[in-house]
Amino acid sequence: MSLAVVRSRAPASGRAPEVTVEVHLANGLPSFSIVGLPDLEVREGRERVRAALQNCNFDFPVRRITVNLAPADLPKESGRFDLPIALGILAASGQIPAEALQHREFAGELSLTGALRPMRGAFAMACGTARSGAAPSSIPDEPLPGETAAHRTPQLYLPAASAAEAALVPGVDVYGAADLPSLCAHLAGAPDARLHPVAAPDLADSAADAVPDMSDVIGQRGARRALEVAAAGGHHVLLVGPPGAGKSMLAARLPGLLPAMTDEEALSSAALLSASRAGFSPSQWRRRPFRAPHHSSSAAALVGGRNPPQPGEITLAHLGVLFLDELPEFDRDVLETLREPLEAGRITISRAALQADFPAACQLIAAMNPCPCGWRGDPNGRCRCTPEIAARYLRKLSGPLLDRIDIQLEIPALTPAELSARSSASGETSALIAARVSRARERQLSRQGKTNRELGGREVDEVCRPDSAGESLLREAGERFGWSARAYYRVLKVARSIADLAGAAMPSAAQIGEAIQYRRAFGSL
Repeated sequence: MSLAVVRSRAPASGRAPEVTVEVHLANGLPSFSIVGLPDLEVREGRERVRAALQNCNFDFPVRRITVNLAPADLPKESGRFDLPIALGILAASGQIPAEALQHREFAGELSLTGALRPMRGAFAMACGTARSGAAPSSIPDEPLPGETAAHRTPQLYLPAASAAEAALVPGVDVYGAADLPSLCAHLAGAPDARLHPVAAPDLADSAADAVPDMSDVIGQRGARRALEVAAAGGHHVLLVGPPGAGKSMLAARLPGLLPAMTDEEALSSAALLSASRAGFSPSQWRRRPFRAPHHSSSAAALVGGRNPPQPGEITLAHLGVLFLDELPEFDRDVLETLREPLEAGRITISRAALQADFPAACQLIAAMNPCPCGWRGDPNGRCRCTPEIAARYLRKLSGPLLDRIDIQLEIPALTPAELSARSSASGETSALIAARVSRARERQLSRQGKTNRELGGREVDEVCRPDSAGESLLREAGERFGWSARAYYRVLKVARSIADLAGAAMPSAAQIGEAIQYRRAFGSL
């Protein structure tokens, strides 16, 4: 047989679309060509595959070798196609049974010795394999070498070092191979070389680890309450205060207040992280992402870019928290790119030949100083910024961006008395606050099927309408502060979250008043 077909997947934005690797051996001058939009990493795989086959004592065909990666209009990157290309050459030249490759998927980078190196995107690939396995066409009619007739679960073969994270995905059998010879022996049905599905790692110990607790925070009762409200409704937050007030410390504790991830949320988040450059570790399973990019980040790093399009930090924080410290230090043009995804929960990156749609339903928490030196308003008179310098600093944040941040809170500096009373002033733990947040979220999901932040205009009118006293107070505040329609509705959403925490049927005047206070940080600067 001079033609072999191997199934694999491409690392595209966490979706891992299927790629068919077709290998054809023809007569003619010896050559080795790869077609189908391969990038440099894929094209360099020719030399890795050639050396790996020769060093593993396989015969490398001295023929005209053509490898087609289909579909041809999908860009292919990374070294993951080394293994399917090598298996295709071996099957096309008759060195392994071609039928053993049917209905199985393979990915992995080869070393020159034939060992399989770890790869990124293993979790995303397993998700794609599990989804495709639901189709009747993917179920083999006859048992393959090494499986029983009753075995019909989709099979995925990966490097041994990458198999553990993929094994977390239900509905797919993941096999980890150390090197090319052992995998080929398994495919050939050698009884002493049988590979077994990798068991999902036990994450019971890691689940209890490493989320900072709110009880560590000294004082700041108002900020603690604001973060509870933000967690309940999924609202964006801006903390404004002097250096050392605890802004970063508070932000790091927000993920611990959010409800536990559902199975669907955990799979979606892990697939996105798996396809990123940083990769996914099994210890991150079911943990809300917390991304904190540096203020020197570019627009492409923050919201996505490159060609082909790659996800940015706002996508990698999907279903978690995106923390932007020193907010005015970010380039203004970079911050402006956040406006649409913060509103829509998605971002579309368009290039001449490709358009990619990435999820971005994260919760933004930002922190900043009130002026360049950080001490504006300090009673000890430490601030040396002129009014013009302070105003120019604040103007780095545009009105439309601030309009999209529901809770804007001023964080005061801690007094020496508060610091010295630390041992006798331990606050509530994150677990206690998270229990209240979870109950509030359950009310929202049972009532409208989404968080309060995600409500549209008509839904806000139906769900968030306050009592008569609250409506009068809200109207008066809107006229006094000159709110936009967006700001008006966002105050209503925050008030609805406060009411959900209290178990109230509709927002009261007191709850409307609390929500109004969360829009007042910039009015005091």
